[in-house]
Amino acid sequence: MRGIPPFPLGIASAATPSSGVPRIAITLGDPAGIGPETIDRALESSAFPNDPDFVLIGDRNAGRPGRPDAASARAALAALDEASSLLRSGAVDAVVTGPVCKESLQSQGFTFPGQTEFFAAAFGVRDYGMLLTGDTLTVGLATIHEPLARVPELLSIEAIERIGLLTAGFLRRRGIDAPRIAVAALNPHAGENGTFGDEEIRVIRPAIDKLNESGHAHFHGPGVPDSVFRDAARGTFDAVVAMYHDQGLIPLKLLDFENAVNVTLGLPRPRTSPDHGTAFDIAGKNLADPSSMISAIRLACELA
Repeated sequence: MRGIPPFPLGIASAATPSSGVPRIAITLGDPAGIGPETIDRALESSAFPNDPDFVLIGDRNAGRPGRPDAASARAALAALDEASSLLRSGAVDAVVTGPVCKESLQSQGFTFPGQTEFFAAAFGVRDYGMLLTGDTLTVGLATIHEPLARVPELLSIEAIERIGLLTAGFLRRRGIDAPRIAVAALNPHAGENGTFGDEEIRVIRPAIDKLNESGHAHFHGPGVPDSVFRDAARGTFDAVVAMYHDQGLIPLKLLDFENAVNVTLGLPRPRTSPDHGTAFDIAGKNLADPSSMISAIRLACELA
């Protein structure tokens, strides 16, 4: 493994990919959080394929562990800008983003609900999605960072079809030629023929029919939400398409918290991140588990 030590923002832009060697940019996230220490420990593990080059982006001196402030938020935002620039230019083959505090970013003018939407906008991509994958579950999200009250009105045949196809593409890229994908229902008991809501009849079932017509994977459902993730965890399905953020992330984090990875689907080049936050309360105490960061870096190397 070839490692490049952390440096101030701006130096990375002079880098060009090594011939035949994946170059992976890693942002420190908010330097007051656990990003820097999990990245350090992850890179010490040497647990990555393809002998990659790593380019660390961020200023770890911009914040004190556990003490986030405007300076640490500005450093996190500047690192994101630098990483997206490198990824767009092709100077790196993939980006792994450290955890950030969205509230802090937004106080500095960040206008996006999360890093997923930021990278989609940076590439001008409209056909994108969020997927989480771990050792047990892989979950694509039909809606992402939205208030729960808005989910029924935001669900559409097109939105479910989009994330279904993106999820199928991700699975095929990882070597599953005929993915089996469950599509979760929205309502209890999958609506029970309209008794508890009709989204399954009006939206979800027609989307599944269209997805199966595409021939890209085998789609099943609408799956009863309180059991479909159990079935996937037991190996019946390769992935689940969830209707909203917490529907998919609660079971995933219950089973795969230590190794789950967030992937932005639909970008020309891979972007991954660990599936945890800044954890300001334990930053700098040598308590942070680097497992999810290791998984995020490993997946970026694989996809690159």
